[in-house]
Amino acid sequence: MPKQQYVEFHILQTVPPANLNRDDQGNPKEAFFGGVRRSRVSSQAWKRATRIEFDRHLPEADQSTRTKQIAKQLSERLKGRTGLEAEQVQRLAGALLEPLGIKAGRKAGDTAYLLYYGGGQLDRIVDLITDRATDLAAASDDDLTAAVKGLKIAEELKTSHPMGVALFGRMVADIPSLNVDAAAQVAHALSTHRVELESDYYTAVDDANESDDTGAGMIGNIGFNSATLYRYAAVGVHQLIDNIGSKDAALDAVHRFGRAFALSMPTGHITSFAHRTRPSLVAVVVRDDQPVNLVSAFERPVPATDPSGAALGVAAESAGSLAREYLRSVRQWGDEPAHAAVSHAFDGDADDDIARAFGGNLPFEEMLQGLDQTLARTWS
Repeated sequence: MPKQQYVEFHILQTVPPANLNRDDQGNPKEAFFGGVRRSRVSSQAWKRATRIEFDRHLPEADQSTRTKQIAKQLSERLKGRTGLEAEQVQRLAGALLEPLGIKAGRKAGDTAYLLYYGGGQLDRIVDLITDRATDLAAASDDDLTAAVKGLKIAEELKTSHPMGVALFGRMVADIPSLNVDAAAQVAHALSTHRVELESDYYTAVDDANESDDTGAGMIGNIGFNSATLYRYAAVGVHQLIDNIGSKDAALDAVHRFGRAFALSMPTGHITSFAHRTRPSLVAVVVRDDQPVNLVSAFERPVPATDPSGAALGVAAESAGSLAREYLRSVRQWGDEPAHAAVSHAFDGDADDDIARAFGGNLPFEEMLQGLDQTLARTWS
């Protein structure tokens, strides 16, 4: 059994004209890489999309929330379980959270920062006082403070982490004891080729305008671009097992993460662009040494043709570049992965390159099942 193990997900995905992730000017985020301007989607944007997709398939009790409104959510649970009045449960929730030392935010009832936690963790905090909630609600402030002081409230947030918190981690700057080291690393998505910012100047017509006025009801402008993106993420299986406390649950979380990461999509301006697509390629690699981002495959911007001049398209040429970079890295460093597999939508020369690197083309779910079997053998 290895001391550490990483599961990598390498994805190529073509997105039509879109503005997935805006900068401070409202335009799609960009980056210079290989000397040219690239389209970029921040890791934060894609992690949030992945978290939402991940939780969508979990029972409510196993889902996670990142919010400043932990007091409100705790109050709602207390009210549902005890039947006490709103003011009473708000007072109890405040008393339960006070020993944690969480600073209050500017808005009444909010914390000063976002907290990431599981619904099951809040339920277990409620369990600590459910049978005496009525008596505590009637107690004086001093007696209530004394009564909750001995409860292991912090322990409920420090242990039995839901899959989401175990994967994505939690940082509370002024309460280090609540921090959780993330098991997942997510890179900024980057276009494999040069990208130019474009602008959509649009108008909206006033449908009720029956006069001869031909002017628009409003005008607007949205920046956009289109790109084939290289997306990368890695999950430290050893860290995930430590965070969750269960090998079986951790391996299930890896499977769910792979599916959620592949199928997620940031929703910026999605009603204007309808930009949701599926990946053209998803490769999974298991390593026992360290994770390896293969973005160097695209340091030289990918053209739409192969070296012979044949027209392949940017996505197909990107797939070939990724496969060749993977093979080159393995030859150079001798770090043969423990497992590699791929699911893709290419044929011809691109398919040949991909097969040499990652093996034969598999349906997506079959690829994930092979990953499951590899991890199960390793960590059994």
